[in-house]
Amino acid sequence: MSYQHFLFEVIDQVATITLNRPKKANALTLEAWQEMQAIFSECDNRPDIRVVIMQGAGAHFCSGIDVQVLMSPQIQVESNCEGRAREQLHKFILMLQDTVAAIEKCRKPVIAAVHGGCIGGGLDIAAACDLRYGTVECYFTLKETDMGLVADLGSLQRLPHIIGHGMVAEMAYTARKVPGPEALRMGLINACCETTEELHQKVSDVASLIAAKSPLVIRGVKNALLYQRDNPVRDGLEQVATWNAATMLSADLAESLGAAMEKRTPNYED
Repeated sequence: MSYQHFLFEVIDQVATITLNRPKKANALTLEAWQEMQAIFSECDNRPDIRVVIMQGAGAHFCSGIDVQVLMSPQIQVESNCEGRAREQLHKFILMLQDTVAAIEKCRKPVIAAVHGGCIGGGLDIAAACDLRYGTVECYFTLKETDMGLVADLGSLQRLPHIIGHGMVAEMAYTARKVPGPEALRMGLINACCETTEELHQKVSDVASLIAAKSPLVIRGVKNALLYQRDNPVRDGLEQVATWNAATMLSADLAESLGAAMEKRTPNYED
């Protein structure tokens, strides 16, 4: 499929999604939010895609939601009934939340390659990715506080599992910029690269390593990690036992064992 607001390509089982509004720091219009759900649905359903990279065109990763969206009819609801107007606004927020959640629902690992600003809704998107890599000049900020809003698309819920409650609280209360080197120290990103070129090479290398693994196993790992985040350890152990009981005796297991015995690189089916 082709998309209006994103560049999308698949090479060697790695899909690259590029937010493509560089003159507006990749701020997401309402149409772009809706399109993003379709992109991750395609990535989830296509067997030839094993890993997804998300990046931004131009000088920034993503500056979040376009301010024009905040003035859209979905928010500026006109109704004689206050209750119905608020119900519509609630539905609108849930739609945006579902768009970000589509990143997690995609069974393939998603890697965020962050350069420049990762602001507001951009941070919501990055937090929903499985891995995040950045540059020394990138920065992250929970900007909603300065806009008179409570961040409501997932940063306050996902980031505490990544960097801890205290660091998220500071970011949210102050809306300050967290530069790349500090983001690395707090565990927000996996690595901090000197240049954008180095960043893209690093992310490409990691994606290639993941794409070479059993796609069935990688899907199982993502499933287990997300389940464990939201559930007690005992429940997580039961979940992964159920997964392995259902999928362990696969062609991928036979291929892994055969490749090890024959001292060759395994070749897995999509």
